[in-house]
Amino acid sequence: MVEAAAPDDWDDLPEPLVRPYAVTNGRTGPAAPLMLLALVCTTTAGQRALWERYPLEPEARAIAVLCVQIHSIAEIGAHLRLPLVVVQVLVDDLQRAGILSVHRPPDVERPGRDLLKKVLDGLVRL
Repeated sequence: MVEAAAPDDWDDLPEPLVRPYAVTNGRTGPAAPLMLLALVCTTTAGQRALWERYPLEPEARAIAVLCVQIHSIAEIGAHLRLPLVVVQVLVDDLQRAGILSVHRPPDVERPGRDLLKKVLDGLVRL
């Protein structure tokens, strides 16, 4: 059984062998915006493709295998130690190929500055 690296050990891990732009074929972002909280899961067709040795690049295959269980874009990047923009590009490609399904969080209006100030004032009074 392989132990996960503890946060103190992360500096000792080797650098990736392939540069991020090589993994994404030079692309610097996904075709459609993907939020870091978007939930990603491998589709049934994607799972079949993994069993049939569907030709995927190693990073794309790792994402498809990891997302047999649902993970967010941010979690995928953390688990696989890939830059988030690389994960976003690869997830976008895999979604277009039918390997992954992406569930975007609903658009939620951000609270205004006044509301945040009131919350902060209330916390300070506690």
